[in-house]
Amino acid sequence: MARNSAVRMMCVCAGALSVVALLAAVPGSSAVSAGQSEAAEPVAARAAQAAEGKPRPDARHVVIAVHGGAGTALKREDTTPAQEKAYRDGLAEALRAGQKVLREGGGSVAAVEAAVRRLEDNPLFNAGKGAVFNEDAGHELDASVMRGSDLAAGAVAGVRNVRNPVSAARLVMEKTKHVLLAGEGADDFAARNGLPVVTQDYYWTEKRWQELMKAKGHAKSPGETLTQGTVGAVAVDGKRDLAAATSTGGMTNKMTGRVGDSPVVGAGTYAKNGTVAASATGAGEVFLRGAATATISDLIEFGGRDLAGAAYEVLVERLPRLGGTGGVIALNAQGVFDAPHSSEGMLHGYLTEDGRLVTKVFADETPANR
Repeated sequence: MARNSAVRMMCVCAGALSVVALLAAVPGSSAVSAGQSEAAEPVAARAAQAAEGKPRPDARHVVIAVHGGAGTALKREDTTPAQEKAYRDGLAEALRAGQKVLREGGGSVAAVEAAVRRLEDNPLFNAGKGAVFNEDAGHELDASVMRGSDLAAGAVAGVRNVRNPVSAARLVMEKTKHVLLAGEGADDFAARNGLPVVTQDYYWTEKRWQELMKAKGHAKSPGETLTQGTVGAVAVDGKRDLAAATSTGGMTNKMTGRVGDSPVVGAGTYAKNGTVAASATGAGEVFLRGAATATISDLIEFGGRDLAGAAYEVLVERLPRLGGTGGVIALNAQGVFDAPHSSEGMLHGYLTEDGRLVTKVFADETPANR
């Protein structure tokens, strides 16, 4: 663990990586890629803690963060400047959507919903438009939302016609006595409550279709994962209330009817004011078996761990032993943020109280086991 933490610090403090100007930024904010030093914590202090083997948070004073999937980080040698910009812009637009809600006095639930909706509408990500195909060449989508102030939660699983599953999940939380609705009942509930509905071809993209064809051609087993990206957001509002949301199309070539961790409270999503807001991405079955996000919260509440230590233990030390990898974005009410992962990389970004916007899309910006 000490060695992994030291490697992590070396990557944070290494030479500056590419900086991408996001000219459409909300006034007062600035956008950068990874590799920029965080003024909130001296480099010497970070290095000293790394030498002691203690994981350090990625940033402080964060108000909202998003992820676009683990295991899907880009490699510089295979990525054009236009592709890099598209991914950074996609993450940044989601962050700005959530930031707008917070700046106008909205709550953290509305902020994470707004951020995830942007990611669901972006075909680059595996949620909503751009969701992967199941084994029957159909789309079945999952999503969840959780409110940290009272542990209220809502989720949908296996929906086939809701344009924005995260909004359906919020409706379940706010308009029913239930937590999780699935399948046709969830689709009908969303439609009755005025959410936009679409036909299956809305979710189709050429990229996902080719991934399905590839999976059909050489998959070693029905459960082989070629795409396991997911999107999510965590936020803290002016009242210091936390919220988290997660949305996904699942795994390429998944069995029809399969449900992963994304709509399951305590696995893919969790938020509790006194501990953490967390959204996970990766091998869903492992996150379910390991109760990943709830375990992070429990380690903080009952184990006396700090946010970075708890998140690192679950994502890097515990879950790989169960046979899968992934990542999580984790935020507490004080704005401490971390994004550990055991996958090759994780697309994610965050925005601080003073408007600093950071996106990380390349694998070398987010090295594994950190």
